[in-house]
Amino acid sequence: MPSDMTDMTASRWAGLLVLAGAIALAAGVWVGQRPVTPAPVATAVVAPTAAPIAARRAQAEFGTTPASADVRRIADWAADGGDAQGQSFMIVDKKAAEVHVFDATGRLTGTAPVLLGSARGDHSVPGIGQRPISDVRPFERTTPAGRFVTAAGRNLDGEPVVWIDYEAAVSMHRVRATVARERRLARLASASAADNRISYGCINVPVSFYDGVIWPTFSLGPGIAYVLPDKRPVHEVFVGLPDVVGSAQAVPARKRSAAS
Repeated sequence: MPSDMTDMTASRWAGLLVLAGAIALAAGVWVGQRPVTPAPVATAVVAPTAAPIAARRAQAEFGTTPASADVRRIADWAADGGDAQGQSFMIVDKKAAEVHVFDATGRLTGTAPVLLGSARGDHSVPGIGQRPISDVRPFERTTPAGRFVTAAGRNLDGEPVVWIDYEAAVSMHRVRATVARERRLARLASASAADNRISYGCINVPVSFYDGVIWPTFSLGPGIAYVLPDKRPVHEVFVGLPDVVGSAQAVPARKRSAAS
């Protein structure tokens, strides 16, 4: 074969390899428990840009759904104060093992029980998102508290998830009932919140609730997730949260079915 043909063939192969590398990079490289791209960042509470007046309510609308005083404070803050910046938002009440989902105007669209990290705590161990799940020790299996910007994505198994704290590999997803001894479905269905600590930190929700409320709400764009703390005072986690509960008097939270 002439040398110029050999050089041309080599050049074409080199070009193809560069193109293949670019495609692989765009698709995302899998590391540890999560893909490297896209990488939504869990945000600290900063002074938000106020949402348009038309997109707000004076108070969040719960209807007849009971919720704790802290949940109502956060919901009113998000709806009236504009902290949710005109986006849909969810509030995860770890003490009650529940999630409340609101549309961009502050109207409650669904409530369901959740499963949480088996260890109680409000922080994630630094670097935990890069470690194999088999290396996560029992006391490190926490669901972090705070205000997070959500992002829809997929985990290592290709399952659709809503990322809560991407760097810590914490997501919200359909309940996984693959290990019989964990009794995850029974834990979700129980009347007590005491047995809802079983995951490595991710938030499990009933399949029907995920498919009917979570994914339709948070798959089309970013939202806000407020995860209430186990141990820290709420006002320390959410800077700027007012002390006054604006909504109707809080009703003690209780476990409910995903249909409520």
